[in-house]
Amino acid sequence: MDMQVSELLVRFLERLGVRCIFGIPGSHILPVYDALYDSSIRTVLAKHEQAAAFMACGQAVHTGGIGACITTAGPGATNLVTGIANAYADSLPVIAITGEAPTYMFGKGGLQESSGEGGSVDQVALFAGITRYHKLVERTDYLASVLNQAARHLTSDRPGPVVLSLPFNLQKEKVDAEILERIGFGHRPNEPLVARHHVAQSLALVQQSRRPLVIAGHGCLRAGAGQALRRLSTRLNIPVTSSLKAKGAVDERSPLSLGSLGVTSGGHALRYLEREADLVLVLGASFNERTSYVWNKGLLAGKTVLQVDSDAQQLEKAFKADLAIQADLRAFLEDLDAAAEQQQVPAKEPVDVAAFVADVQTRMDGAGETIFNAQFDHVRALYRWLEQRFPDGLVMFDDNIVFAQNFYRVSDRDRFYPNTGISSLGRAVPAAIGARFATDFDAGRPVFAVIGDGGFQMCAMEVMTAVNYRLPLNILLLNNDTMGLIRKNQHQHYRDRFIDCDFVNPDYAALARAFGIGHVLVENGQDLDRAFDGLDFLQGINLVEVRIDQDAYPNYSSRR
Repeated sequence: MDMQVSELLVRFLERLGVRCIFGIPGSHILPVYDALYDSSIRTVLAKHEQAAAFMACGQAVHTGGIGACITTAGPGATNLVTGIANAYADSLPVIAITGEAPTYMFGKGGLQESSGEGGSVDQVALFAGITRYHKLVERTDYLASVLNQAARHLTSDRPGPVVLSLPFNLQKEKVDAEILERIGFGHRPNEPLVARHHVAQSLALVQQSRRPLVIAGHGCLRAGAGQALRRLSTRLNIPVTSSLKAKGAVDERSPLSLGSLGVTSGGHALRYLEREADLVLVLGASFNERTSYVWNKGLLAGKTVLQVDSDAQQLEKAFKADLAIQADLRAFLEDLDAAAEQQQVPAKEPVDVAAFVADVQTRMDGAGETIFNAQFDHVRALYRWLEQRFPDGLVMFDDNIVFAQNFYRVSDRDRFYPNTGISSLGRAVPAAIGARFATDFDAGRPVFAVIGDGGFQMCAMEVMTAVNYRLPLNILLLNNDTMGLIRKNQHQHYRDRFIDCDFVNPDYAALARAFGIGHVLVENGQDLDRAFDGLDFLQGINLVEVRIDQDAYPNYSSRR
């Protein structure tokens, strides 16, 4: 049976499991939009293409499936770049479909042409460095091969974004629907097997150690290894700290959790690593700039280091390990725990993590080394209120990072998505919207987008996307009338020579009224229950404005 390429492409997306696609239509992509009209895929009209890409990222990271976005040619495609780069940095399976001028116009200066011919924008070159696969499809005779490549990269061991650009006339050509039968949709990553001798070697290192410490990275979450990690940690009394991106790999409210490790953290886990640990189990952590304290060479000095990662490229990337193992993390931890149980390996001496943290905090307070002073007490109180108000968990997309990293103890019922990777401002709101569109979303957990006032002004109109689709969403807006990180760095390193960091904010209460959403102002931590009285965090759309002193700075240095 023959069908238009546009319809075949939509069928391809359906078979990939795409249930929602974010974007903005334009004349060069209308044949695909017309095919979407009769499909099972829900279309969502964003306010800007960059936000559409962030929405696709948010849906991909939250569901574990494939996120999708769609734009027209020229500026529609170029506006995707930052969001696609975000997907690339975070290894997210996101497919972007873009239109293109008809092939018979290539090189002639067609409207919004981006074929690279005749001096036009070269879209292939533009996306080359931020995609796993990108193709400008000029003919139908190799369409099956293109779609196979796209499917393979979206479902590979290390997925990433795919961009397919289709000229207007090609979208309307007829092809045999049998093409779909030649595409491999069933591929699943083949994780490396766990070798018995590696389990034995690892268990021997644990037995020989006095104070082992686990540093859990995002690889633990990707592998679904949280339960196995908690079981092993509890069995052997091994404290756990995590990278920022892995908050929640173990419940941070549990007795053996040291919270988060990294430059922007409070320092409790760092002190334990420095003073107590003799064996460090680095599990799925890449030791990036933040976690490694800007690649501090002394961080692991004198420690025995066991590193396990499913990605061979991460092994010993930043430091030398005594034992480096490529393996699926969940399988490795399950096998290690089973071996410890079978061999009746004794647990380590109990560690009173709470007492250790309290002692470290007291010493830091006395030395003036605490990361937050009393000016941030209302922010701390807000995050503790969220813990108490939503004990069954919440979903948080966090652009700000530093407050949640220190104040919010992520449980195993929460879903926490910090803005890592390329750390683009303006991501949290559209990414949270993308997650909210997931068809299997748990309605019992509210969604929060945490964002500064600078970042919010980059994506504020996407609030109307939530309003248009009646999509519950809570925005925690941290308002200090400045680009906080830039002002902090100019204060610490540039003698208060402030330039292009401060700005005037709108009246956010009036803006919320214009959007038709709820608004509340938080200026202190007293009586938060009364402040939030009347706000529906589960079904409403709310803007929670948190005022912060412009001259209040977290006490850490990123050395820039």
